[in-house]
Amino acid sequence: MAEGAGFESMTAAEAGGARAATGNAARDLEAVYDIPVQVSAVLGRATMQVSQLLKLGRGAVVELDRKLGEAVDIYVNNRLVARGEVVMVDDNRLGVTMTEIVKSDRQG
Repeated sequence: MAEGAGFESMTAAEAGGARAATGNAARDLEAVYDIPVQVSAVLGRATMQVSQLLKLGRGAVVELDRKLGEAVDIYVNNRLVARGEVVMVDDNRLGVTMTEIVKSDRQG
């Protein structure tokens, strides 16, 4: 590799060790693949008084804080991770297509 190009030279043994470490990390990560998580897609939210809630009946419409066509929020374990669009999966099932990944505010 060219000197001064922002790269350090690496011996073949070091490169092999780096590949092995990456392989070990991938195997270690496989341990979390079977952990269940809760995924929720939130169409919108509404705030109302308990008295209004008690008056709701069959056919009542609750107005949400979103507009038609606006992205839905996708939460994993109650943490916002993405936004997406509602899609039809089968004739009677809905799904969500992710359109945007939300960056975490946490410093990792």
